[in-house]
Parts: sequence; structure tokens; C-alpha cells
Amino acid sequence: MSIADVVSSLLRTEETFSAHLARINTVVLKPLLETGSLENVKFLLMLNNHFQAIWHLMEEKYRKLKETYSTSESFGVPDIYLVREADSFLNAYVQYFFTFGTCVVLQNFEHASRSKSDVWKLHKPALQEFLADFSPDSCLSIGLYTVLQKPFRDHLQRYSCVLTKLKTATDQILEREDIADASEKFAKLRSYISQIVDEAGSTAALWKSVGTKFTDILCTPERRLLEDSESIPILSGRTDRVLLFNDALVLIQGNNFQSFDLKLLWVEPASSKTGNHTLNLVTPEENFFLLAKGPEARAVWQWKIHRAVGQALADKRDLPMWGDEGKSFVSQLCRFATFAFRAEGRFKGATYEGDWRLGKPHSKGKLTWANGQNFAGDFKNGLENGFGICLIPQESSDRYDCYKCHWRDGKMNGYGICEYGNETVYKGYFKDNMREGFGVLDSPLSTGHPFKYTGHWAKDKRTGYGVWDDKERGERYIGMWENDQRHGPGIVVMQSGVCYQRTFHLDKMVGSGLLLLEDDTVYEGNFTNDFKFVGKGKLTFPNGFVLEETFANKSKEGLQIPEGWNPSGDPQLVTKSPIQLGQEEFPVEKRWEDLCDQFLAFVRAGGQAEAEESFMGFHVQTSRELRKSQENLFCDGGPTETSEKTDFREELIKHQEPEARLSYLQQALGSSLHPLGKLLKTLILVFQSTYSGIGANKHLLRMAQEEVKHYAKKIWEFYQSLLQLAFNVKSFKSPQNTEKRDVEGASVILPLILPYFYPDLLMLYMVAHEKQDEVYCQGIISLSRFSDTKLLEYLDVQKDLWPMKDLTLTSNQRWSLVKDHCFLSATECLQKLIATMDPQEKLDILQKTYEEIEGTINQLLGKECNLPMDDLLPLLTYVVTRASIQHLGAEIHLIRDLMDPTNGGKHDFLLTALESCYQLIQEIRLP
Repeated sequence: MSIADVVSSLLRTEETFSAHLARINTVVLKPLLETGSLENVKFLLMLNNHFQAIWHLMEEKYRKLKETYSTSESFGVPDIYLVREADSFLNAYVQYFFTFGTCVVLQNFEHASRSKSDVWKLHKPALQEFLADFSPDSCLSIGLYTVLQKPFRDHLQRYSCVLTKLKTATDQILEREDIADASEKFAKLRSYISQIVDEAGSTAALWKSVGTKFTDILCTPERRLLEDSESIPILSGRTDRVLLFNDALVLIQGNNFQSFDLKLLWVEPASSKTGNHTLNLVTPEENFFLLAKGPEARAVWQWKIHRAVGQALADKRDLPMWGDEGKSFVSQLCRFATFAFRAEGRFKGATYEGDWRLGKPHSKGKLTWANGQNFAGDFKNGLENGFGICLIPQESSDRYDCYKCHWRDGKMNGYGICEYGNETVYKGYFKDNMREGFGVLDSPLSTGHPFKYTGHWAKDKRTGYGVWDDKERGERYIGMWENDQRHGPGIVVMQSGVCYQRTFHLDKMVGSGLLLLEDDTVYEGNFTNDFKFVGKGKLTFPNGFVLEETFANKSKEGLQIPEGWNPSGDPQLVTKSPIQLGQEEFPVEKRWEDLCDQFLAFVRAGGQAEAEESFMGFHVQTSRELRKSQENLFCDGGPTETSEKTDFREELIKHQEPEARLSYLQQALGSSLHPLGKLLKTLILVFQSTYSGIGANKHLLRMAQEEVKHYAKKIWEFYQSLLQLAFNVKSFKSPQNTEKRDVEGASVILPLILPYFYPDLLMLYMVAHEKQDEVYCQGIISLSRFSDTKLLEYLDVQKDLWPMKDLTLTSNQRWSLVKDHCFLSATECLQKLIATMDPQEKLDILQKTYEEIEGTINQLLGKECNLPMDDLLPLLTYVVTRASIQHLGAEIHLIRDLMDPTNGGKHDFLLTALESCYQLIQEIRLP
């Protein structure tokens, strides 16, 4: 048989089938749709639409094939639509038969046969006559069932025969392969149609057998019965019948039943406790097992349940997936689904939407309660674990408490940010749902009682070292806490400049203390909250005189030195440094130990990304920024964090040479993504909370200065811990001479971190040395009235060192030109002292200033010489006077306190010379 003969046969087949479809449409479908009294009529309308689609598709392809066949001389296999466009036929038939199955399940044909509509009665004789050709001895409903599916199935069989003949009619290999592919697709389609019709029939029979009570609840248009324990026996200890549907597993016992969504059903392997013939089933709120009579029955049920679960998860059946070999779906261990909890427990009344694993929330998800409470975030084995945002409504208002925290085993653990409904915000660490470790609690002005606490917590209470700002009263408490009360040594600093150090017991002052008034009067003894002196005390006035007596609730106001009184006192006290508080009471290594412990815990946890975020806070500019929105929180937020930033452990190992290490440390400390940068950022927070604003008190200078040094030491220790971790993880050999590196560590880190603390630290130095700097500035003003020659002469600079020897100027020119040229380069160099923050750089500037002075003198004398101290000091005093650095005393003391102690020699000599100049200028008294 030739290709032309096959096409001719196909055209006759299609022409006959088209006429048959026209007859079905007129005699069967139109009466069905015109009765107007049918139940579930929408599915009959859908069935009609799919019927028309098949008919239209066939007519269109038939006309094109007939036209091509009659006009083309080179007609071949590629022109036959059954080969070229098989998919369009397959899709049309799938949709039709799926809707047909729904009509069978809903018993639409039975309802139609019993209709009493007048329109239906008019068409019924002709319909019965037509249906008799298909099923002569059957009732009307069976006839409808037969005529609406059998002609299509028979026609598909004819298509298969046409393709078989076509394959034998061609000798082209590629054409034979295309024909074989189309034949396989139509074979799969016939198999799928048989499956649809069989499942629909068994489902309809089930609904007839179980009664209306179960049917009304369980019957849905899309639901199909896949297996019944009455067909393949399997039992549960509490059920009479087990039904497996395409979307649910139903257990029936008497008049009651339980339904389990297949998307949330897992099958576990059999255990020795339940036997090899059991299926262990897991659901969100209940675990149970089914017992089969033998291994064959168990295997069938297990396979069908797995297959049904996989299809339910994919929201599709085992349709012929064209080009995909019709593969079946896999029952996944982890899956996404929605479930409403009803059983007793933490989640009762909540609806969970998200990922699951073996019947428990796992990975990302969202819990929602009816009262508005919700949680979105990470889960592990049924409990909140990882990052999550929890909203809890307040009972008395429409506001919410918002917890953005890390969770472990269902409780807040690690770093968190809590925004309470009253606008108070807590940022810090949690343990078992309670604030624990370091944290900051900030209450704004809108709350009516504004405050800020920065410090340690234990079991949700302020306990340990902490700083309390009472914004309303304008005072700051720095000291120890216990159970939310000031307890132990403490320092109170007031906005007025008054500060005192006392011991507190249950929030009340006890024992004697030290009171430092704004005019530098110092009182040692007992005093009240309003600064009235009580009992025996010692009062030291700013001029150095001391008064010791027993006070009777007297305030400082009105106290006068009695006439003729010969007090014991040291007038030199006025020049002494301000009293420094807190160093003995709060050892620097104990102040923020909880804070540092969090970072060490990160190292102990292996330096992983999750541990970094949990112990060290939330960072920005990564995919985790999406977690600010609950709408996106439990969805995939994009690539993981580790793909967005370089592994810091590898970078640590790469940068071990001194220059490379210094550059690396500088970048790491300036990055909010690096663990070292996170630690520095937190230390800046606690430093500013203690010493900025109200805390810029001269009596706290030593506390602040030793704290910055301690920060450098702790950062170096943390760096060394990270480095050791990196070597361990990467299996490299650790570097040698670590002890020497530890000694050098603080000197390496301090210059790198000092710029971050410099503004607040310098302010403390300026306040502490304010009086000396005022006297110094008065001296500068006095000396500035001198011309260069007069100033050099006043400072006893030898005349042969005056840089004016070769100048031939008139008296009118001498003033401006000499002033512009006299040690100008050294003066400009020294002025750069205030432009840098690193003590070492300041010392380098001082040395450069000396070199400029020496260079000018060498040029003047025409030879190189080393200036003795007697010559250097007046020349340096001249340069210092002309540089007019406003807070030189603060600068000198900052350099002296923070310079590398190993950096002696010339730098130390020059700094001592600068201190002498500063002291000399203070002592100048011009008329």
C-alpha cells in the first residue's frame, strides 16, 4: 500500500467520523444542554466545549489534508497531520475525557435520564433510537455513557491502524522514526483514556455504595478513587475501610471518617515493632500504620500511595507527558503545603504555609493565628529554628510586638531585634525566649519615659555591667545591675557636669561615696539624692583647701571658709589632673565580657554563616535583606549568603605577610560583613553609649582611654582565633611565633581602630585639659602680639640662629616678609598635628617639624649641626606659638597615653620637648 492509499483511507475515515460527530451533537448533546434542569450542568457545558474542540480540530486538519492531497504532486509523510501535529490531538482528547470522567463521577448521565423536562421528553424518543445502535439492551444513562466515549476510543484505534499502514508505506528512516513516535503517543493516549474511564467508574460506584453522608462531604468533581481496601485488603487498628484517592487518604470507621491530605502524608519504612507487612504513615498531627495481609498487598499499597502523593505534590496526574517518556512523579521527602493545626499544642489554631519534612514544618514557612499573631521564618523538625519574624498583637490596642530574632528549638536564641508596641526597641541577645547577654533597650520620647540601657542581661533582667541613660532627667548611670536594679558600684554623670561614684543596693545608694561638683569641688562622704552632705565627710575646694567635719544635711550652697580659719591644703592641687573614676571598681576586662563571649561563641561554632548571623547580629546588603519583609521571608530569597561574599577564612590565610595583613585588617574592620568589622561596630556602640553626650566627662577619661586599648587587644585576640580556625578548617599548619605576634597585636590594631573612637575620645581629653588649654591659649594670644624678631628675642633664641642674616630689607618691608619666611615650613608642618588621628602619625609630624627647624638652621649656618636642648626648646616654642594649635594639651596627652610604649628614643625626646614648650607658654605672664 502506498502513502497515497493510506491518505485516501484516512480521509474517508475522517469524513465518516465527522458525520457521526454531527449526529451525536444534534441528537445527544443539544438535548442534554437544553433541558435546563440538570445538576452540575457546568460540567456538561465543559464536555460540550471539548467535544466541539475535537470536532473543529479534525475538520480543520481534514480540509487542509484533502486540499494538499488533491493539488500537490510531491505529497509525503510530513504533510500528514497525525505525524506532524500529534500533540494537538492528544491535548484535545485529554481535556475531553477528563471532563467526561467528572460527569461520570457526578452521575450527570443518570440525572439526565431521570429528567422530567418537557424539552427532554420531546427529544427522548429520537435519542433512544440513536442510542440503541450502541447499546440495544441498556438503559438511557448507559447509552449516554457509551455514545459519549466509545466513538472517540474507536476512532483513536483507527488512527493507530492508519499510522501502522503508513509506516510500512515508506522506506525513509527518518520518516519511519517520526511515525513510530506518533504511534507511541497515540498508544499512551488510549492507555490514559482507559485509566480515566476506569477510575471514574470505580469512583462513581463508591459514592453509590457509601451513602449520602460520606458522599456529600467527600465527593468532589476532581476526586478519583485509586485503591480500596475492599479490593486489596489492608487495615488499620481503628478502621473498617481504607480509601486512597488522588488527593487524600480516608479512613472509615462506622459512621465516622478521617481524611488526610496526600500533600502532607509520608510513608516511613517498616520497623521491627510494627512488622514487615505494615505501612507507617506520618501526618502533621498524627502517626499511624496500615497492616496488609501479605507482602504483595503491602507493596501494591505502598507503590500506589507513593505515586498518588507525588502526583498530588505536582498538582497533576500521570498524563502522557509528550517528549518526557510519561514519567511518574516522585513522593518527595521535603515539600511545600498548607495545614491548619487543630490538636493541642503550641501551634493549635494556627495555619502553617511553607516547607515540610516528615510531617513537621522544616526550612521556610509562615504560621498565622486568627488573632493576628504570626511567625515567618526558618523551621527545623517542627520548631522555629534559624531566623524568624514574629508578630504578637497587644490585647489593649491595635499595635503589635515585633520580634526579629534567631530561634533554636522553638525559642529565641541568639541575636534579635524586638520592636515593642509601645515603640521601645531591644537589640541584643536572647536565650530561651529571654534577654540574655549583651543588649540595648531604647525607649524614645514618645513613650513618656525615655531611656536607653546598654549592657548585660540575665533571664530577661538587667544584670551585670551596663549603662543607663535617663533622657528625661539628663543623667547617665554607669555601673553594676542586678535583677533590673542598680546594685553594686556605680557612677552617675549629670548633664550639668556633676558626677558621683557610690555603691548601690537594690537601686538605693548606701555607704559613702565621691561627689564631684561642676566647679571642681570634691566631696568624700555620705550624701543624699539632692546632693546634701550627711555625716562625717571631707570637702576639697578648687583652690586645694580641705574641710573635714560632720555635716548635718547641708548642701554645698552657702558653705564659706570661716575668717581666720587656717585650713590644711595644697595649693598645687589646682594644677593636678582631674580625679578619675571607675578604673578599680570596673576592671576593663570585665566591662563587656558578655559581648566578647558572643563573638568567641561564633568561633567555637566553626565560623559558619548561620552562626555568624545568630551570634553577631543582622548585616545588610545581602539577600538576607529580604527578611525585613514577612511576605518574602518564608520564600526562597535568592542565592545563599556564602555565594555573595568571599570566604573570610581563605582571605585570612592569604594575607599573612605584614603589609598584606595590615591592608586586610583595615578592610575587614571597615566592613559590616566581616566578623572583625561586626565586633568593632559593636564596640563603637558601647563606647559611644558610655562616653558620648552626657558621658563626655573629664572624670571618665582614664576609663575611656584604657577601654580603647582593651578593644585593640580583644580584636587582636579575635583575629588570632579566626586565623587559627581558618588553619584548622583548611587543614593548614599554624604559623609559628604566635606569642610574639600577641605582643605586637595591640600596637597593630590600635592605629586601625582609633579613628572610629577618636572624636569622642578627643572630646574627653579636651574636657579634661580644658583649664590648662585655656591658660595656654592666653599665653599664645599674648605672644602673638610680638613680631618675629621680638618673639625670638623674648624666647632667648641665639641671634645667630635667627633666619634673617642675609635679608637686606627696609624697616617697612621687614615686618611682613620676615614673618612670612621665619620657620614657616616648620610651623605649617606642626599645624598638621590636628589633621591626623594616629598617635604614631602625630609623632612623625613632630619629628618632621624638628627636621624642618634643623634644616632651616643648617641652611642659615651653612653646615649641619645637632641642636642641643637649650637651643631646640626656644626654637620649638617659637614654632608652637606661631602654629597656634588650640587644644595642644589634649593632643599631647592623647599622644602620650596611646602611643606605642615601645616607641621611645627620638620620638619620646621630641614629645617631652613639646610638653616643655606647652608648659612654658602656660607660665608666660606678660604685662
